[in-house]
Amino acid sequence: MPIAARRVHLAARPVGLPDASTWDVSDDRLDDPADGEVHVAVNHLSLDPAMRGWLNDVRSYVPPVGIGEVMRAFGIGTVIASRAEGLEPGDTVMGTIGATDHAVVAGADLTKVDLAVAPAPTWLGALGMPGMTAWFGLFDVARAQPGETVVVSGAAGAVGSVVGQLAKARGCRVVGIAGGPEKCAWLTDELGFDAAVDHREGAVHRALRQAAPDGIDVYFDNVGGVVLDAALRTLRLGARVAICGAISTYNATEPAPGPAHYMSLLVNRASMAGFLVFDYEDRYGEAVDGIGAMIADGSLIAREHVVSGGIDAFGDTLLMLFSGANTGKLVLAL
Repeated sequence: MPIAARRVHLAARPVGLPDASTWDVSDDRLDDPADGEVHVAVNHLSLDPAMRGWLNDVRSYVPPVGIGEVMRAFGIGTVIASRAEGLEPGDTVMGTIGATDHAVVAGADLTKVDLAVAPAPTWLGALGMPGMTAWFGLFDVARAQPGETVVVSGAAGAVGSVVGQLAKARGCRVVGIAGGPEKCAWLTDELGFDAAVDHREGAVHRALRQAAPDGIDVYFDNVGGVVLDAALRTLRLGARVAICGAISTYNATEPAPGPAHYMSLLVNRASMAGFLVFDYEDRYGEAVDGIGAMIADGSLIAREHVVSGGIDAFGDTLLMLFSGANTGKLVLAL
């Protein structure tokens, strides 16, 4: 029997921020699962800054979403029917399912998760790609060590909030950069950051100098632009910069300028490296175990900003990432 699915398709490539013309939401019919496939009823979708990059027809680490294709999205849901070994009806699974409320997906592309460990939104956040990104970016790429000063931008977001807490657990001094006094207060009062800088107040470099008077050993960048430049000006000898993202530039209509203070890397014999979490896929279990144990013992707070609106709210919910409306991991409940 054909499966009814409400899906979000890419209708047009946006210039600047996506709007209503970017998307086509339609009711489609899917075939029953073939051998090796499962039918998943999706209950939560992950909203991620990287989605904006997937809309551009440019060379990147993954192919762009094609015009007319279902929007790429990471999701979690319940198996309704299965012709894949190891997956049974009733199992909870997550993977790149797409922006849809029902999907037929290859079982090999899904991971079974245990909702007794954490609720579904947390599996899309601290125990999902954001958490994996924080873990491997901080420990493998930036090589954060006890006693060092770690600064993270986008610190109230899905990745940054985990980075800061992991760094505190490692014995680092942690400074978060976020937008607005409420987010900055959350970082220091609830997550235990040592200091927070509000980039909306301007003069980020001066504020960083005050928050990290001895300079920065590790800078974990989720923002790019002027915030990255301010951090580069504040590096210590031997500092490491991990480039995770650059959300401040994703909707720019002109190419973003390169960092003006890149020579700080030379003067301080520092390094700057980009990374992709997918390169660590064979080690995700390590990060899930580590972060899961911290959530269980209360040493890490996993916060999700869950929007209830169904698949039709996908476009508007995605825009929350670029206005800074969310705190923690942004998730759409279907």
